[in-house]
Amino acid sequence: MTDIGAPGDGPSRRDFLKATGAGGLAAAAGCTAPSSRDPQTTRQQAMNSQSSLPTTSPPEVVNVDEQGGKVTLKSAPAKHQVHPLDTMGGPVELPQVWAFQADDRDPSVPGPILRTTEGEDMEVTLDNTDGKRPHTLHFHGVQKTWENDGVPTTTGITVKPGEKHTYQIPANVPGTHLYHCHFQTPRHIEMGMFGILRVDPKGYEPADREYFMTVKEWDSSLSRMMAGESASYNPRKRNPDVFTINGKSAPRTLHPEDGSPIIVKKGETVRLHLVNGGYMSHPMHIHNHRFQKVEKDGGTIPKAARYDQDVTNIAPAERHTIEFTADADPGIYLMHCHKVNHVMNGRTYPGGMLNGVVYEDAMDTDIFKQLMEYAGYQG
Repeated sequence: MTDIGAPGDGPSRRDFLKATGAGGLAAAAGCTAPSSRDPQTTRQQAMNSQSSLPTTSPPEVVNVDEQGGKVTLKSAPAKHQVHPLDTMGGPVELPQVWAFQADDRDPSVPGPILRTTEGEDMEVTLDNTDGKRPHTLHFHGVQKTWENDGVPTTTGITVKPGEKHTYQIPANVPGTHLYHCHFQTPRHIEMGMFGILRVDPKGYEPADREYFMTVKEWDSSLSRMMAGESASYNPRKRNPDVFTINGKSAPRTLHPEDGSPIIVKKGETVRLHLVNGGYMSHPMHIHNHRFQKVEKDGGTIPKAARYDQDVTNIAPAERHTIEFTADADPGIYLMHCHKVNHVMNGRTYPGGMLNGVVYEDAMDTDIFKQLMEYAGYQG
């Protein structure tokens, strides 16, 4: 049954409907077969081709163990609706991204969350047979052989258009990690080619609620340029203007299916795996809850070194796992970057890199209904 909320083990759709009293759900944006764009295409041809691109879906958790330790990733040109409505400074869209697609699933930005268990080696095949650009795969955290490091200039391995390559990735460092394309990295990450690798330690004990979240800022000029619009991107003069959590900006972040609300019940233990897929640091703050950082970059933080806090500053490529108890008065509480100009859509505040901790008891309130209208959820 489909989970609601951020990727992880949130409530099922049935549970959500029960909590909200809703009788129906809006259909999620459909995805068709991906298409590719020739880099030599003229601007007008590129703009005409945009209508044929699929729309990204939210990132899914892929249990690689259940697939025999194997997964195939492709890069699919797609449109990415950061916040498609005209509420709170919208609409916000990246007209072209290069989304990762796992096996026969939908393309997503961020890419799929690859989940495995310590000691279970993975075969990750980068399938570029239908691609138009070279790519590679680089995995942070885990220790691998030289040839599997995914850096073209130091390994001599580039997966060119029309080719496939299988990387042998051992799950030998438990924790939350990052993967991304390492070919022309400033452009390829900016176009959406990044995702989470989660290696559960042996004997892992999950929390009551466990969620994955990737924060990222974007300079949309690259996306617009690749879509054929009149825009120019310079990575040395980058000007971020879109700020997302799991690829969405508020209020779309609060959409139960398309976004990533942190849905909880009173008294539950909540574990958030936070990953920074961008190029700037983001101090993430949760209202009315004190949390402890229990993991960083695949390393477990000793209990004696943990302390209660309400802001954790995540640098580029860092991974922070935090835990808290849902012990507040049941309601709706913000989680956001405390660089407050990142909590905006253009000149509109609030928006951007903002999410919420939503207690199920608060889902039948008028304020939650209003938030759902802003987010575009039709229950």
